[in-house]
Amino acid sequence: ALGCLVILMIQHLTGGAWGIVSRRVLEAGTRTLPLLVVFFVPVLLGLPQVYPWARPGAAAGDPHLDHKAAYLNVPFFLVRAAAYFLSWLVPTYFLNRWSREQDETANPDLARRFRRLSGPAIIFYGLAVTFASIDWVMSLEPDWYSTIYGALVATTQILAGFAFSIVVLARLAVFPPFSAVLAPVHFQALGGLLLSFVMGWAYMAFSQFLLIWSGNLPEEIPWYLRRLRGGWEWVGLALALGLFAVPFLLLLSKDIKRNRRALAGVAGLVLLMLLVNSFWSIAPAFPETSIKIVLFGLVAAVTLGGLWLAFFLHELGRRPLLPVHDPFFSEVTEHG
Repeated sequence: ALGCLVILMIQHLTGGAWGIVSRRVLEAGTRTLPLLVVFFVPVLLGLPQVYPWARPGAAAGDPHLDHKAAYLNVPFFLVRAAAYFLSWLVPTYFLNRWSREQDETANPDLARRFRRLSGPAIIFYGLAVTFASIDWVMSLEPDWYSTIYGALVATTQILAGFAFSIVVLARLAVFPPFSAVLAPVHFQALGGLLLSFVMGWAYMAFSQFLLIWSGNLPEEIPWYLRRLRGGWEWVGLALALGLFAVPFLLLLSKDIKRNRRALAGVAGLVLLMLLVNSFWSIAPAFPETSIKIVLFGLVAAVTLGGLWLAFFLHELGRRPLLPVHDPFFSEVTEHG
């Protein structure tokens, strides 16, 4: 959902036919954010079970937690979570409201509104996702820190949102109105951008690994040690292959990028490996990780993912699938 939001804002700032054809898919993805607020409630109810710093008296026995207690405490955590969601929901509301108004009125001035909101909103997104990644993921292991982790999470979200939009567009390409508009050149452009985002994710992930591993500091290296032992090293190798090497090599081919089925297959592989990456990043933080937790993770992914997908499809069906009154729509029809 957040990946869809930031890609949508980038499209409003830069223009281009690639963004016009995926606009409504991205907008529907952003409108699932209220559902994610609901999904966040169980995390709030289980804070002491999930986060070591949230347990009563935890700071007293750990000098690292005591040093961070002014930041890592439940009341401040809740305030920050509310601020994060607010900073994402506000631009989501206005971008979707103005998009519907553009459909109804064809007002050319709305394109300027999109740009004026998207610029500052991207800055706030970057700040919010950085602190949210610290609060929600990094603080699972509060003794560890990485200065690049927020950028890595943001890159992961953007890659997920873009890969998902390609899968949806490839499925809709055979149905009106996309069947009369989408052409191989559009998928080639989307494939080129997907390649860029895959390389961006790999750069961030490898940069974090290289800096921490070469530094070899006791407050940084344990995070990777837990993920490169006990069988987790094979998951890490699978991520290096399935989330970078294989997509990178496949997306170098112009023929694959122009073939919607082949491109959707690559994007689907990226989505699958991003799910594995999430599990690899989080599960080793819990020493009791076992086959039960693995199975529970799969069930959670299917159930929560299924609910999210159903909500997304509902939202996608509520609006026209193409923003025909967008000033840049002529760029799409030139190729379609």
